[in-house]
Amino acid sequence: PQGVPCTGSHHCCPRGSHCSTDGKSCLMSPGTEGVTHAHHAVPCPDGQSECPDNATCCVTASGAWGCCPMPQASCCADKVHCCPHATICDLAHGRCLSPAGDVPLGTTFPAWKRQLPAPVVLHQVLCPDNRSVCPDGDTCCQLPSAQYGCCPLQNAVCCSDGRHCCPQGTACDLERSTCTSISLPKGSDCPLSPAGPGEGECDDETSCPDGNTCCRLSSGAWGCCPLEEAVCCPDHIHCCPQGYTCDPAGGSCLQEGGERRPWLQKTPALAREGDVRCDEKTSCPDGNTCCRLSSGAWACCP
Repeated sequence: PQGVPCTGSHHCCPRGSHCSTDGKSCLMSPGTEGVTHAHHAVPCPDGQSECPDNATCCVTASGAWGCCPMPQASCCADKVHCCPHATICDLAHGRCLSPAGDVPLGTTFPAWKRQLPAPVVLHQVLCPDNRSVCPDGDTCCQLPSAQYGCCPLQNAVCCSDGRHCCPQGTACDLERSTCTSISLPKGSDCPLSPAGPGEGECDDETSCPDGNTCCRLSSGAWGCCPLEEAVCCPDHIHCCPQGYTCDPAGGSCLQEGGERRPWLQKTPALAREGDVRCDEKTSCPDGNTCCRLSSGAWACCP
């Protein structure tokens, strides 16, 4: 906002600075030392990245922070798109759903590094008012008083009543006081479970049964597709046989010749025998201890 254009019209500088003669760098104007665009930006939870004013920080697929060009936006599970505040991402149809009407998905762009030390206490999340903080792994949600409260979930959905919140990828059902899974098109209702630690083929800790393919879930954890050399669908929920492409709109798998097949459900990955059980689906190697991550998933302490 209020940037200074440089000669040659290919570059610009933040307000309060000026372009160098070669037009390749920004110099602080006299009397404005220490005044940078950091004062007109939204800091991201890592304390190192920031987004323009009226944007929202969202984690991208690479794990770096990106910016959604709208305030208090919902970051979508594919880590590429985002939706306006209080709307729900419908990745299958490329829309943002709300009672007031649907709008197309927004796209994030890369965040930039902060130019001042972040006023963030280590391991805390700074809320959009730039004053309130929540513990690491929480989500800032506005209270009815317009102040911020903390939801004990990462990337949570803040409910419109200002009192409740729901896990990422679900919607608030205030009438029934529950969090409901966002319904997908017919033929695609395949719930996913996280993979369990074990010796094997997904990574050092996780494996799938013989004849399966490892596919990433939207949480970043591994899941198993019950097909050999399968195609993992970009929604991180489904998979298709080799030689087919995922058709999210039709909720099916499409062959080059036009033949359709219903897409398949992934199953949780297996844990090794003789390990320490965390729960029914997950275990850690012998001699380890199961500890919860901030996301609520299990991890192993050696």
